[in-house]
Amino acid sequence: MRDDLTPALIKTGTVEFKRLCAAMVLAGFSTFSLLYGVQALLPLLAVHFRVGAASASLAVSVATGTMAFTILLASIVSDRVGRRIVMIGALFGAAVFNVLAAGAPNWTSFLAMRLLCGLVLAGVPAVAMAYVGEEVEPAAIGPAMGVYIAGSAIGGLAGRVGVAAIADWFGWRAGVAVMGGVSLGAAALFALYSPRSRAFVSRRHDIQMVLRETGALLRDQGQRLLYLEGFLLMGAFVTLYNYVGFRLSLPPYNLPPRAVGAIFLLYLLGSASSACTGRLAGRCGVRRVFWWPIALFLVGIGLTVFAQLWIVIVGLGVVTAGFFGAHTVASSWVSRRAFDRRAQAGALYLSIYYVGSSLLGWLGGVAWVAAGWPGVALFAGGLCILALVVAFILARIPPLSDPRQPLPLP
Repeated sequence: MRDDLTPALIKTGTVEFKRLCAAMVLAGFSTFSLLYGVQALLPLLAVHFRVGAASASLAVSVATGTMAFTILLASIVSDRVGRRIVMIGALFGAAVFNVLAAGAPNWTSFLAMRLLCGLVLAGVPAVAMAYVGEEVEPAAIGPAMGVYIAGSAIGGLAGRVGVAAIADWFGWRAGVAVMGGVSLGAAALFALYSPRSRAFVSRRHDIQMVLRETGALLRDQGQRLLYLEGFLLMGAFVTLYNYVGFRLSLPPYNLPPRAVGAIFLLYLLGSASSACTGRLAGRCGVRRVFWWPIALFLVGIGLTVFAQLWIVIVGLGVVTAGFFGAHTVASSWVSRRAFDRRAQAGALYLSIYYVGSSLLGWLGGVAWVAAGWPGVALFAGGLCILALVVAFILARIPPLSDPRQPLPLP
């Protein structure tokens, strides 16, 4: 329910906007550290549990795959009980399951804990776009989503690098347990800093309403293509980072786990790129900006094919900056185009986004087994080329007009 009958949207530069941004950084940090922190451990998990590279990637894929199928449910629950409440519960629950995964006695139980982590963690990405879209003024949606995605990049970085460093000294179980403990702290800080909803209105759903609203979103060509972009871009990105650890742990590189984990320091570039691209899209328009980071992503994939380690690292840095920039534009565009269906639109986008992470990330393992890194790069590059084509199509689709607004939004 509304906290105020005529709520004022949060404006940039205000104390509330700063609190919101801090909370969204924490939410993004915890979500991505929990979801992808184990990515740096895939070679260690493969050895410990005696599974292959593609099977080891399930440590990531079962969590993202579960999220893909529960995000819509989480968004429906958030429509009834509130965005902030769902996000707080999801952050605490996912952290607890991650701690339990550290004590898993076998591969099956480890995957079960990862699955449950993804199940409850769906409440954060499902609701984040709707929470921001409801509480801030339209011009501030891009910057606010930019800091959320920047927090995601920081979380992905800290999770992977920290877990790999701890695992190198104390074993993978210690790394996973510490990651869960830190995420519990982040959940508590999110509960402290996140502003209470003022613009939220509780809504009740039935199956017919959900299907009707989902159908309305899917009838919009712009939304469909944005969902496809999330699928392609996330699939390419996860594929590269899933298997680069296997590549760098083999000859001629033979890097130890802490050195492989250090590769994820490149996520700092993603953090900067998401914030900068969000501001640029706010000034220049999403149609003009969207294809730039995708093209950058493709250039980075090409650089990773070279044998020299420093060129591979530069390529991964370019990939990271391009992906996070593109994801920032796509996610803010979905929210702005959906108007009063933001929760469902964000849920659909992220459901398909995480299907891409799960399915295409696993298929990248098939490419790795078949052709090594050139096969992985070719697979990811093909996905990125398709995403670039879709971006040019999106640029030609006219904006929708919200009847409540005097002017159409981009």
